[in-house]
Amino acid sequence: MDGTKIEANANRYTFVWGKAVSKHKAKLQENVHALFADIEAAEHQEERKFQGKDLAELGESCEISSEKLEHLTQALESKLLDKPKDKPLKKAIRKLRKDLLPRLLKYEQYQTLLGDRNSFSKTDPDATFMRMKEDHMRNGQLKPGYNVQIGTENQFILAYSLHRRPTDTRCLQPHMEKARKILGKLPQTVIADAGYGSEENYAYLEKEEIQAVVKYGSYHKEKSKAWKENVGKIENWTYTETKDTWTCPAGEALHFRKESKETLQSGYEIYKRHYRSQSCEGCPLKERCTKAAGNREVVVSLERLRYQKQARDILRSEEGYALAVRRMTEPESVFGQLKNNRGFRRFLLRGMEKVTLEVGWLSLAHNLLKQAANDQKRRAAVLQ
Repeated sequence: MDGTKIEANANRYTFVWGKAVSKHKAKLQENVHALFADIEAAEHQEERKFQGKDLAELGESCEISSEKLEHLTQALESKLLDKPKDKPLKKAIRKLRKDLLPRLLKYEQYQTLLGDRNSFSKTDPDATFMRMKEDHMRNGQLKPGYNVQIGTENQFILAYSLHRRPTDTRCLQPHMEKARKILGKLPQTVIADAGYGSEENYAYLEKEEIQAVVKYGSYHKEKSKAWKENVGKIENWTYTETKDTWTCPAGEALHFRKESKETLQSGYEIYKRHYRSQSCEGCPLKERCTKAAGNREVVVSLERLRYQKQARDILRSEEGYALAVRRMTEPESVFGQLKNNRGFRRFLLRGMEKVTLEVGWLSLAHNLLKQAANDQKRRAAVLQ
């Protein structure tokens, strides 16, 4: 399994950024509250009660929705019928109708389109801005695109899926579920690079009883001499399960203090255990171990370490190494055929549904050409 980013058929400069939308929307909320505060201040004491009732419900720091703002604007317009010569009220209503309300509606629509993404393109709202390997200007320019995931065997595409996330980590589970839908079952073994090596993905593969030949972020670094000699790395320490303590290279024991829980955006819960030494004073290794002024404290997920040990044992076995090497000649070669040899570097259609069909046609064409090439080789071998 592997993924690649392909540029969307969208304008590279008509972008919307999630943080900018949130910032502008917050500023607009301030302007709305200030406007209604001015209206209240301009009204007489008996008239303030009419408008103040709605504002009291909102609260000074409460976020106003476009629906609520429309209701308040209509209330002001009905009030204007009784006072047609009230110029400040007319000005306030005009500002609400021409500026504040349309902008609030636009920001709400943008946030709906963004979902949990940080950007999208106005010409193809399903596309997310990502860093591409095809960076001709060499300035790290973000381009609208899709993350295409494929699962291959013998360089045939068995399953494909499209994602709006730029990173591969959270694409594994939805891709596997798509593969289950296409193939009717899940594969027995999954081979993937370190981009998929998260605790959540390891837990999913274990639950589905799939052998995970999946590297994690620090797998290759662990083999280096610098890593092995780094006394600050908890991977070089000793864990005593019966006492639930970590022993550092200086012989100091770090005892369990508390457990915390981190809930990821997907809903997966990571339980982290906090350990602290009783005294690091006078330790000859402290400068190499930590820059903290006090005693050494570590926060670790024991489940993550267990999954990493399982992955390490598989990858360093003879069978696991042979499988890991296959990844270089499987999806990488397929992507090379699709993007380089056939020149498919940009989608022709727009929208997730149409782009998914496009990848399906591309996968079908690749498999037919691959089968034709294999048949030709087989016939040539028979003739010889």
